[in-house]
Amino acid sequence: MRDKFQRFMQGRYGADELCRFLTALGLILIVVNLFVRSGILSYVVLAILIYCYYRMFSRNYSRRYAENQKFLSWRSRLRSGPSRWKADLEQRKVYHIYRCPSCRQKIRVPRGKGNIIVTCPKCRTEFRKKS
Repeated sequence: MRDKFQRFMQGRYGADELCRFLTALGLILIVVNLFVRSGILSYVVLAILIYCYYRMFSRNYSRRYAENQKFLSWRSRLRSGPSRWKADLEQRKVYHIYRCPSCRQKIRVPRGKGNIIVTCPKCRTEFRKKS
């Protein structure tokens, strides 16, 4: 039986991080649905699990890989958010952080220097700010 399943899965995409996340989300929603008893939530869980199995049995590697990479980049941005915010807050003790008016690049300027002309390193736009 195991050999038959391995032959069946040959050439198919299989499970990845997005599939594991969808499965865990489906299981969490099933537990929530035990307490809420919502018919709509049951259909949402069913749709999530069907999509997960569709992705696992798909033969379109490039599209499934692109979906997984998009999920992984979203997840890494979500996870790095609090540490990035903490670093920004600690930098604000010593630096002012401004945005360039033309290209929106973040520029860090030391505090306590008075009125200065800031040059954007990206687009070379000059603007005056108080340090």
